[in-house]
This record gives sequence, structure tokens and C-alpha cells, in this order.
Amino acid sequence: MAGIRTPALATAALTSVALLSQTANAAPSTDDRPSLEEVEKKVDDLYRQAESATEKYNAAKEKATKQRKKVDTLLDDVAQRAQKLNDAREELGTYAAAQYRTGASAPDTATLLLADSPQDYFDQTQLMGRVTDRQKGAVDDYFADQAETMKKRQEASRSLQTLTDSQNDLRTAKAAVQKKLGSARALLSQLTAEEKARLAKIEERKRQEAARKAAELAEQQAAQAAAQQESAGSPDPAGTGTSTSSSSPSNSPSTSTSTSTSTDSSYATKAEKALAFARAQIGKPYVWGATGPDSYDCSGLTQAAWKAAGVSLPRVTYDQVNAGTTVSLSAAQPGDLVFFYADVTHVGIYIGNGMMIHAPKPGAYVREESIYYDGESSIHSVVRPA
Repeated sequence: MAGIRTPALATAALTSVALLSQTANAAPSTDDRPSLEEVEKKVDDLYRQAESATEKYNAAKEKATKQRKKVDTLLDDVAQRAQKLNDAREELGTYAAAQYRTGASAPDTATLLLADSPQDYFDQTQLMGRVTDRQKGAVDDYFADQAETMKKRQEASRSLQTLTDSQNDLRTAKAAVQKKLGSARALLSQLTAEEKARLAKIEERKRQEAARKAAELAEQQAAQAAAQQESAGSPDPAGTGTSTSSSSPSNSPSTSTSTSTSTDSSYATKAEKALAFARAQIGKPYVWGATGPDSYDCSGLTQAAWKAAGVSLPRVTYDQVNAGTTVSLSAAQPGDLVFFYADVTHVGIYIGNGMMIHAPKPGAYVREESIYYDGESSIHSVVRPA
């Protein structure tokens, strides 16, 4: 679904101090304006809040879509039941008319048969005897269907109210996103060229630090992999050419290693497909609420990537984080999902070496980036989805 995009990258989305309040702990400058670092934090916070609102929008949209399908199904069912009742009413009318013509019942039988509350009719023994089993069965079916139809109508009415509530939530979430992005654009409009240049340098220092942390993680993971490989293929320490587990093949390391290798291979095959899809989206714009194919938000990209690998993920980040097995950051493998922030409002796809592919935020494009792009403390968890 198309959304609203800011016209500039994150480095350009930083702003005029005139609209920023001085923080309690910040030392005021000579003109009582916050520092550029504070300006950057303010705009970054706006984008984070917009992304949080985007996930709420996505959840409300998904709920509204499901509720609409449910309502449509219920209304179709009610319509079919109503037609069935009309047909049954005509059949009952035929029975009643026939009885009246033949004198088999009192003249008011037709009215009693078609009444909304027929119980009094059946309470009269003399009339009960005049109704054939087939006719009585038809009457029983009619009123049973009538009661069920009423229940379905009530259920449809409740579902329509739920749909209205979902649509209201959708509008509220959409307004919240637009407000946050509007605030960011307002700040951007007063940014000077000098401020942009200085803030670009701050951003560059952050990228360099993120790259350094990614390189450290890559070295750590490489060392762990080498140690595991050495342990799995190490010779007998006594030099005898035999292993201590050779007499117990069912519990041998080779058996467990084979099972583990098979599992890893299956996951790696799926992950490769997901990553191939994600790489093909690099350069496409971030658009809040979008699920492709021309643009994505963060969870829309991860959902689409794993769908390409045959794995179905939920729509929003705080559902995706529960759609797999949590692993440690040091054990992260290509294809794993990396989640960010305490409220789990951002996600990317790990590609190895401390790097990921993600749709960062409004004004940016799908790209490869260090998982430390917003600092180590921003990483919430790593989840293996398949």
C-alpha cells in the first residue's frame, strides 16, 4: 500500500533547532540552541516513533482485512438462509391453503402456520392431529432455520462493529504516522547547508563505528566456526587412530553431527532463497505500510523475502519475533531475522559478517548495513524463522 515518503535520506532529515526543546541535562550553547547531536537524536526519535506507528497501522490493516472477509462470509450466509426461509414459507403456505380447501383444518390454520410464534398452534391437540408428519417436519425446519438465521444476523452485526473499530484503529495509526513524518519534514525544511554537512560527518562517524563492530562480530563468528570444525575433525589425542566413542555408534559424535548438518543444510537452502530475494530489492524505497513489489517497510521486506523461500511469516515485527527460534547474536546465521529496540519495531535479514539487508526508514532505500547501525544497545534479539 502506498504511503508517504520523506524526500531525503536520514542525514538530510535533521533539523532546525527552533522547534526543539532544550533537554534538562544538555549544556546550552551561546544561542540557546541544542547541539547537532541533540538535533539528530530528535529526528531519529521521530522516525522511530513513525516506524512504531507503522507497525500498529500494519496490524490494524491486517485485522480489518480479516474482519472484512469474515463479515462478507456471514452476510452471504445470511442471504442464503433468508432465501431458504422464503422458499420454506411458500411451501408452508401451500400446505395451509390445501388444508383450508379440503376443510382439513380451521380457517385460521394458515395464519397460525405462518405466525412468528407458532407454539400455541402446536399446543392444541386437535390441530396437531390434522398436520401430517411431513408438514410438521417442514414447520419444525422452518422455525429452526429462522432461529439460526437470526443468530447469524446478530453475529454479522457484531462483526460489522468489530470491523468499524478496526477501521477506526487503522485511521488513528495512519494519522500517527503522518504526524511523525510531518514533524520530521518540518524540521528538515529549516536545516541549513552547514548543518547538513556537519550532521553528515556525525552520521559517517556512526557508520564507521557500526562497521567496526560488525567486523568484530565477523571475526568472533569465524573463530567459533573454526573451533567447531577443528573439534569435529580433531584426531585421537592419544595418536591411536581410534576414538573413545567408536564402540557406541548410536551415541557417536558423527551421528549427531550428521543430523545437525542435515538441519543446517535445509535451513541454509531456504535462507539462500530469502537472501536472494532481499538482495534483489536493494535500492527500492522504504514506504510505510508497503509490502512490495515496488517498495517496502521493514517487516514487509522480511515477510516477502521468506515467502520467496516458502516460509510464511506474520505481517508485523512483534508477531515475526515469535515466529521462530531465538538464537544468540554470536550464533546468528545468514537468513536470521535481527530485531531492534525494546518495543520490537524494526527488523532486518542477517547476511553474515555483522551485516544485514533492511528497509531502514522513510526517505531511505533498502540496503545492506551493519546490524550496529543504531548502536549495540538497539539490538533486541535474533530469530531463526525456519
